[in-house]
Amino acid sequence: MELTHGVFAYPVRRSCVRLTAVSEHAPPEVVVGAAIIMQGRLLAARRTSPAETAGGWEFPGGKVRPDETPEAACVREVREELACEIEVVSRLAGEEPLNPGYVLHVYEARIVSGEPVPSEHDAIRWLGPDELEDVAWLDADRPFLRPLHERLRAQP
Repeated sequence: MELTHGVFAYPVRRSCVRLTAVSEHAPPEVVVGAAIIMQGRLLAARRTSPAETAGGWEFPGGKVRPDETPEAACVREVREELACEIEVVSRLAGEEPLNPGYVLHVYEARIVSGEPVPSEHDAIRWLGPDELEDVAWLDADRPFLRPLHERLRAQP
């Protein structure tokens, strides 16, 4: 089998060749991040792996499973990573490309029960609007900081 200009050519019978197009425009898989806000502060979580992102700060979250909504994935991922329950408030505008084939959507959320206890991160911090730049955010999360800064400022 060989790839030529986005088309796989492979023999069907000795006398002919069948061409099958390769989808270069398949929709990306969605990865969600939960921007958890409590009392005018935003939760940031520090990654432990993989090595290339270890030590970087992010919104907790992960991949959306085929059988769930992005909002349900946020709730599940936060439960798994922080052992608390959240309610999704709204999706922040925009999306950020991740590794090829993935895109990040971020949702504002609030804690409805429990206290966050990190299990997949080595630290969490609650950041006020003027502290958002105090941690080394992962590149994909950075574009969401401006609208979150505005939301934090608007809270009493």
